[in-house]
Amino acid sequence: MGVTIRRAGESDREALVRLLEETFHHDPVSSWVFPDEARRAQAHGPFMGCFLDAALTEGWVDMTEDGAAAALWLQVPAEEPEGEDDTPALMREASDPDNERAELVGRLTGAIHPYGREHAYLLLVAVADGEQGRGLGSAILGEVLDRCDREGLPAYLEASNVRSRELYERLGFRLRGQALELPDGPPMFPMWREPVSG
Repeated sequence: MGVTIRRAGESDREALVRLLEETFHHDPVSSWVFPDEARRAQAHGPFMGCFLDAALTEGWVDMTEDGAAAALWLQVPAEEPEGEDDTPALMREASDPDNERAELVGRLTGAIHPYGREHAYLLLVAVADGEQGRGLGSAILGEVLDRCDREGLPAYLEASNVRSRELYERLGFRLRGQALELPDGPPMFPMWREPVSG
């Protein structure tokens, strides 16, 4: 399957926020963060925009030329960051200040994030409705995972549902420890991929 992938920039932000919002609107974790459908319709886009802004400024975003799929990445150093991460609080402030879950999900995933080895961190991968099942997710992740293999770099993510977990398992990711159980909510699956040598 011929898929043209390019690096996204700030000019792609609006289209990418829309793609992320649509892809994750009914995701179990997003539904837990914003259980009220009307509130989710208002706050979910800005919430997804926080992930996107982090990747655009501190990492990178790969997207298909037609905008049907995107992957948000960060390069994480081996050393654990000093001080408290203010990103979860900023996400809450930007999306839904009265909703503690908009911050809690970031605090909980941050608490289990592995350190000790540099790695590529997949924040999110989104494939447009109607385009899923065509291999776009594997295609858009393949380039970075191939680079990880060449450079001996592991990769990490948190899968937010069983379907995405199965995709990641096909790409070589394995469950790392126990699932993260959100309070009165769905599990998230921390997954680690060792580089594949030649």
